[in-house]
Amino acid sequence: MRGQVIAPRSFVLKMHSRCDLACDHCYVFEHADQSWRGRPLVASDDVLRATAERIADHAAAHRLDTFHVVLHGGEPLLAGRVRLRRAAEELTKALRGVCALDLRIHTNGVTLDERFCELFDEFGIKVGISLDGDRAANDLHRRYLDGRSRYDKVLKAVRLLGGPRYRHLFAGHLCTIDVRNEPVAVYDALAGLAPPRVDFLLPHATWDEPPLRPADDLEGTAYARWLLAVYDHWTADGRPMDVRIFDSVLSTLHGGHSLTESLGLGLAPSDLAVIETDGTFEQADSLKTA
Repeated sequence: MRGQVIAPRSFVLKMHSRCDLACDHCYVFEHADQSWRGRPLVASDDVLRATAERIADHAAAHRLDTFHVVLHGGEPLLAGRVRLRRAAEELTKALRGVCALDLRIHTNGVTLDERFCELFDEFGIKVGISLDGDRAANDLHRRYLDGRSRYDKVLKAVRLLGGPRYRHLFAGHLCTIDVRNEPVAVYDALAGLAPPRVDFLLPHATWDEPPLRPADDLEGTAYARWLLAVYDHWTADGRPMDVRIFDSVLSTLHGGHSLTESLGLGLAPSDLAVIETDGTFEQADSLKTA
């Protein structure tokens, strides 16, 4: 009996293999798989061109109407505007007349400025920013190598992106859950920035290295209780933005599909692949945790 074959509709394209932060919960740099050490710093012109051409061939062969590409890293802004422009140009050119291109970038926001936003506006690139809540929550993990906070810089970037000039580019926030952070305070800090979407992520972990759990969490429900507190507050707040983990649960409860490969009933085939800076491709890179 053959399994279901799913044609990938989303690629994560690694633009730079290093980062300007040292987040201690990062699955790329801090977990078991250390293959990043042998990767080129940036994706070359040849890799970008070949990636765009192969995506176009794939989209045409499977008659896809839209293809999603996320420029990622490491920290993709380290690749610089010239290289990011090259990626956008190659993808736009290759997919013209084949299918629509949904192009996005996910960044820590530290170096995001008007010049980057102008480039993203030119190509319609939506921007997501990692932010774990208020200053205390964010500084628990997302710091520079020397321990300095990056909170003020990312807040400046979010306000630039959330302003009237670039608001249409704002994709939302990615927030990694730490149950030591007060859930309502985390929610309020993120909601106060008026993102269109928040993606709360459970921490990556394995059986050998399980996630942090409070000493008094005898029933193993700390993460459920944390998320339920956020869910209740989000609902009472009128659900002002999309929250992917809640939308995914509600979708699957009504017989629909999960909106994320990390959550759902059974093991549904993933439609996502990752292109590294050397051109090799993999499944979801969160598997690097193991």
